[in-house]
Amino acid sequence: METLFTSRIFKIVRRMITGRSGTQLERHIVVHPGAVVILPILDDNRIVLVRQHRVAVDETLIELPAGTLEPNEFPIATARRELIEETGYTAKTMTLITTFFTSPGFVQEKMYLFKATDLIPGPTAMEDGEKIETLIMELPQALQMIANGEIKDAKTIIGLYWLKLANSE
Repeated sequence: METLFTSRIFKIVRRMITGRSGTQLERHIVVHPGAVVILPILDDNRIVLVRQHRVAVDETLIELPAGTLEPNEFPIATARRELIEETGYTAKTMTLITTFFTSPGFVQEKMYLFKATDLIPGPTAMEDGEKIETLIMELPQALQMIANGEIKDAKTIIGLYWLKLANSE
């Protein structure tokens, strides 16, 4: 693999693979350290979401709190850090639900979905470039926002539908 570009968060590499015909094929891969998404559930079963502007799509999105793993950081530590940074909540209980790949056709990013419960409110600790608004809502309202196209973020849709399925068992 040859590194073509390196940024603070990811790098792009060129990898050669052999096709069915024996021909060498070039592939470009975004190497990403991984990320977490947190499903914070209050004691009354309402969900904590965030509204923030995403520069990559130039839209303000409604999402579950999330963030990128720092070097040598365990996913649960990232989840605890990001929950506080973005919402101010601390979770007494943080449970790994599942992992998934965001776009495995060209990105190595693996996401860890955590459920956060027994939440304690506190101040946020947003990074310099973040402008985040906390939203609290019932699951049916969030699911309706997915149906209406108001929630477009894939990791959030995965987390909310996981909760819907878990509640229907």
